[in-house]
Amino acid sequence: MYGLLRKQVIVVCCLFLTLATQAQNMKTLYRTERDAVPYYFGLSLGYASATLHPSKHPYFLQYDSVLVAEPLSSPGYSLRLMATARLNKRWEIRTNPGLVLGIERTIQYTLGKRQLFEDEKIEQKIQSNIATFPFHVKFNSDRIDNFKVYMLAGVKYDIDLASNAQSRNAEDMVKLKASDFGAELGIGFNFFLPFVTVSPEIKFSNGFGNIHARDPSLKYSSVFDRLQSRMVFFTLHLEQ
Repeated sequence: MYGLLRKQVIVVCCLFLTLATQAQNMKTLYRTERDAVPYYFGLSLGYASATLHPSKHPYFLQYDSVLVAEPLSSPGYSLRLMATARLNKRWEIRTNPGLVLGIERTIQYTLGKRQLFEDEKIEQKIQSNIATFPFHVKFNSDRIDNFKVYMLAGVKYDIDLASNAQSRNAEDMVKLKASDFGAELGIGFNFFLPFVTVSPEIKFSNGFGNIHARDPSLKYSSVFDRLQSRMVFFTLHLEQ
């Protein structure tokens, strides 16, 4: 996961440097009226890196057929709408609902065998398509030419649209609950261009709820007590 995040951070940094250079080279101030409008809208396109944060069940320590159970990271893509209301020069509130698609949460198991040094690794993949409903509070810096920095924090409510899919009902699958709630924290950069404001953003999203529907009778489910959602979003906002 850390290797994947490093690659995405490098891409975001390159995009940031390109836009920052372009903004600094512009002699004209663009979209100065944006600082006074009471509200504005936008479209968000993003990449997501999703994983699960596990807490093992006490039964796992007594269970010798599963030696290791480790969630892996998986990619996804997000498409969202955005509405922002201005409170004052510094503070805004924002909602950014949409879909996070193509997530394939993977759990890798190492199974023990009777023969020495013959452990077996298998993977279970859980498909998820998530409808997410976040609400954020934004804090804006001063505008420097055609550039501005902002930070945000807020809460979100997620609904997994694939929770009732046929694959999720397989007897050997780890089952996940349909709904989740959590907190989000991020930082972004506004680049004011002649006809649009481009805002690259990185955001960390942590679920608070236990989304694991544990079944003690299933070998791959019984080893976990809690599973909590973790996602990192690299988003490009196009704002009017």
